[in-house]
Amino acid sequence: MIVRPIVLGAALMAAAPLAAQQVVTSSGPVRVAVTIYRAPDRGVADAINPAWLGGYALISEEREVAIPAGDATIRFEGVAAGMLAETALVEGLGAGVSEKNLDAELLSPRNLYARAFGRPVTLRRTDAKGHIREEEAIIRSAPDGAAIVQTKAGFEIANCGGLKDAIAYDGLPEGLNARPTLSIATHAASAQKARVRLTYLAWGFDWQAHYVVKLAPGAQNAEMTAWVTLANGDTTGFAQAQAAVVGGKPKFEESREQPEEAQELVLHCRLSPVMQEMAAPPILSAPVPAPAVAMMADVVVTGNKRMAPPVVVKEEVLGDLRLYRVPMPTNVTAHSQKQVALMAARRVKLGLIHRADVDVGAEDGESQQARIRLRMANRKVDGLGLALPAGGMAVVQQVGAAALPVGEGAMEDKAVGETVNVEIGASPQVRLESRTRRINDRVEMITATARNANRWPVHFESQQLLPDGARVISASAKLGRQDGHPLWAVTIPAGGKVSLSYRLQLPR
Repeated sequence: MIVRPIVLGAALMAAAPLAAQQVVTSSGPVRVAVTIYRAPDRGVADAINPAWLGGYALISEEREVAIPAGDATIRFEGVAAGMLAETALVEGLGAGVSEKNLDAELLSPRNLYARAFGRPVTLRRTDAKGHIREEEAIIRSAPDGAAIVQTKAGFEIANCGGLKDAIAYDGLPEGLNARPTLSIATHAASAQKARVRLTYLAWGFDWQAHYVVKLAPGAQNAEMTAWVTLANGDTTGFAQAQAAVVGGKPKFEESREQPEEAQELVLHCRLSPVMQEMAAPPILSAPVPAPAVAMMADVVVTGNKRMAPPVVVKEEVLGDLRLYRVPMPTNVTAHSQKQVALMAARRVKLGLIHRADVDVGAEDGESQQARIRLRMANRKVDGLGLALPAGGMAVVQQVGAAALPVGEGAMEDKAVGETVNVEIGASPQVRLESRTRRINDRVEMITATARNANRWPVHFESQQLLPDGARVISASAKLGRQDGHPLWAVTIPAGGKVSLSYRLQLPR
């Protein structure tokens, strides 16, 4: 078999194949693997935004194709709509593919509206009483701004004046396809059957870890579970896929603009010279199957004790990163989220630290609330000892039959042996105030007082944020060091208070 240099396009071919060519269509893969990378710009405390997923997926498909003799075009239907065609690799066709091209004219509300410009459509109008009427119209505006249509009554703005309008298209504009398609051209000396592997990157995916910490009485240990949420914002779903996510911070550089179909269609209602935006844009409908817009939550495992234990992802080393693989085939459905267990419930040791820092030079006498910090050592002896991907953390306290929220925060990626510090909220019951007394031109006396209104003792820490060049020359308690500043660590008794005094020598 001889494979000629071809043009590779993600989506549809803009022009029909030559008459002498045969067209072979592969409707879907026989096996598929989806590995998802987190959105590089999303903060660990930020939740996944279903309306805009900024992560990527490495998708590997195996397909069985019948390659005819002579010139042919092989179409791979059902690839991801967000495919980055320049990353595509096709293996199993001999010499491979030497040229690639991206055709972004996929079926989407924006492209459908744009391609229907100047063409007749059906305007379906619903009034306040729910009565529906239809009339012929012609689209007279681009897909940015107001939806201006021409009817027999003149020019109108769709979805304005209390009306709910939908635009129905009489057919599919030429050059668009309801399914994203990759096409390649081949030339074979004889007909053959082949199993090819198609690998590519696609945008519009994301994943996030989330931890739940249930404090035991005394808050010296807890039961900790962790979950991974996989999100697919693409119009293509992948059935029975080998799914995995990559933890850590891979080096990533964006070298191309987002494809056109990434832009949403947002149409505004303009009733007067003052622009007034309607909350709901017109609904676009078409006689072809339209992809769902809403993200659907698909929770596949639970922690119910009467059910089977949750399926837990398997950790694998991937250079400096970590790969967490779902150990069974799973559906990565279009426009959906799926949740699987990252870590089954385990007993871990921890500490709750109340923290308030002294900013030397700030206004005297102001009382500030302490912040509650959850601290754990990522070691096997303390119940952990595994790579922990970044994610949100919710802390609850069991009171009777109810789990009451204590606070929530976020954690960066933590390797084995590192200390986990997560700030989970404020503590109005623990407060700190400080005062400064000048002794001479170069020496000040700082007094910090921490009070605990709880009916139990608390562990308290306070970093002394000194001016550049200043140093502590004497103190009423032993001070440690943290981030280059003195650290005061003490236990405040129930309903009690503690104080620290130290002399500070200022720079010349």
